[in-house]
Amino acid sequence: MEPIRLTQFSHGAGCGCKLSPAVLHEILGGVDRTELFPDLIIGNDTKDDAAVVDLGDGTGIISTTDFFMPIVDDPRTFGRIAAANAISDIYAMGGTPLMAIAILGWPLGKIPEHAASEVVDGGRSICSKAGIPLAGGHSIDSPEPIFGLAVTGRVKLDCLKANAAAKAGDQLYLTKPLGVGMLTTAQKKGLVEDSDLQLAVNSMQQLNSIGQALAGLEGVHAMTDVTGFGLLGHLIEICEGSGLEAQLDLSKVPLLTDRLKHYHSLGSVPGGAVRNWKSYGHQVTPLEEGFERDLLTDPQTSGGLLIAVGAEQAEKVESMLKHAGLPHHCIGELSPKVGNGALVNF
Repeated sequence: MEPIRLTQFSHGAGCGCKLSPAVLHEILGGVDRTELFPDLIIGNDTKDDAAVVDLGDGTGIISTTDFFMPIVDDPRTFGRIAAANAISDIYAMGGTPLMAIAILGWPLGKIPEHAASEVVDGGRSICSKAGIPLAGGHSIDSPEPIFGLAVTGRVKLDCLKANAAAKAGDQLYLTKPLGVGMLTTAQKKGLVEDSDLQLAVNSMQQLNSIGQALAGLEGVHAMTDVTGFGLLGHLIEICEGSGLEAQLDLSKVPLLTDRLKHYHSLGSVPGGAVRNWKSYGHQVTPLEEGFERDLLTDPQTSGGLLIAVGAEQAEKVESMLKHAGLPHHCIGELSPKVGNGALVNF
């Protein structure tokens, strides 16, 4: 039996399937937000990773969902990546995941049912790694394979890390290297070396559980996970919500492999990177078309945490990241917003 290649059955891949920031803004702009819910601490007004409801006892419930089409061919690996990506939103809020339910769309008659079982099993294995049950879910017959989770978590409100709570002077850290979109695009084109692709696959399956530990540090002011909008898009969300601007040091941004420039030269640029730049490029200091711009807008599936931390706690955060085997160098700094200039500078 020939191995199943899931990516052949979907038009998009991973978090690159996300609607562009501009399209999403247009859709949400037409949503009625007049109804008030006092216990809703975080909704979608600040484009945060998850919703949070105050339970009245010093804790809050976190609720999030994330799903997409295959970014790899192997069913079980696809399930593991999708699950790690969904659970990441809980960690990005500084919370502890409690349980998950599955979201499955499957093209019956096109792909055998046993492959769907492998996808769900992969998702369950990551849930087990996170210490939570995959407690149920919902499935439909769909034209393309889709998998993800709806995840519930809990957080101490004094440890809650909203993306709009960054402060001037905060140092920026990114816990996973960039390049997932470029490498998986190279895979589609038949250009990628197996060893390079495996770097991306391993990164996408890695849980962002470091967020739980970082949440206990008072100096960690804000966190978000970097996914389909790329590093620039999610950094802009922090800047917009916090009323700040950022200075990025491009030389310190971590890369999955030094061969990314090689794949870029062969045309391995995800369509999502182009859509991202069209959506928010006007909020960035002019950046010439080329590798650096495509890297910073590269859609990351199950990407790392972008952390804003006060200078007084930066050394502690660096030590924690290094001990966890994660990138631990400061990649930039936040400062007060000046006039109507760009939100991100270099």
